Amino acid sequence: MATPRASDILGHVTLVTGPEEFLNQRTISAAVVAVHAFDPESEVSETTADQVTMGVLGDLAAPSLFSSIRCVVLRGLEDLPEETHAGLLDYAAAPSEDIGLILVHSGGQKGSGLLTKLRKVASVTEVKSASLKPSEFSRFVSAEVRGHGGRIAEDAADLLVQAIGQDLRALAGAASQLASDFPGEPLTESVVRKYFGGRAEVKSFAIADAALYGRTAVALEELRWALDNGTASVLVTSAFATGLRGLARFKSAPRGLREADLAREAGVPPWKIRVLREQARGWDDLGLATAITAVARADADVKGQAGDAAYSLERMVLTITGAHGGGR
Repeated sequence: MATPRASDILGHVTLVTGPEEFLNQRTISAAVVAVHAFDPESEVSETTADQVTMGVLGDLAAPSLFSSIRCVVLRGLEDLPEETHAGLLDYAAAPSEDIGLILVHSGGQKGSGLLTKLRKVASVTEVKSASLKPSEFSRFVSAEVRGHGGRIAEDAADLLVQAIGQDLRALAGAASQLASDFPGEPLTESVVRKYFGGRAEVKSFAIADAALYGRTAVALEELRWALDNGTASVLVTSAFATGLRGLARFKSAPRGLREADLAREAGVPPWKIRVLREQARGWDDLGLATAITAVARADADVKGQAGDAAYSLERMVLTITGAHGGGR
């Protein structure tokens, strides 16, 4: 949604739908800020739909003693009592020019009938927040950095997602921090690794990448550092499983595909194709089968079938690097 103006909010109904609470709240906050910029004395009223009666709705939308300009935020629209649906639709058809009504529906089928009717009303503007697919989180990071006037490389954005996880609020905060700390500078993988590379998930992927390149000494060094600093063993085996899955899908993909299509086939972001192409040179089907078996065995060991998780992980690394290229 583009940055709203007060005229987009006042005298209208903003329908915010979808499961992404962070994006929903961002839409609500932007609307409130726009109205407050128009009238610094404006007020904000907020309630949940399950508490709403026709009387309450009337009170929320009525001018207050202090300001005629108001934003009214109604959360949990799916829980609005059915007997108030008709009244809300009547208001939406002729909203007050001094009121900005913001209705928030968290997604799902509950209340979908009311949503269908509201969408047909001319004064209603819907802003949707769909759940992001795994491949979309890096693009979200890039957009966040651009929003702060910065630039970030694709591999750096993906590394940040690996480090932070898929929490949009945390990703937005990290993107803001990096853009603020490096104004006017492109954000590279080395910058992200410096600030967030100590995260357990990132370290686990670094171990897996080194092993899949056949770099035994590097992989073992990274593994020992990770274990000494408290990285959970299951994160390591999970990173190896992810890396081998992408590599296997890359090798089995039809030849001649465009890079974007190849990335979809492999289930990885486009920048990762270069890495997979380099790693794949040292692997054949027998080597991949050996590596996958080693990861499955280590995963079972660290989840309780063996007493020494560190030994199991080191054995996994040695087996995998030994299966790479001419090493076996």
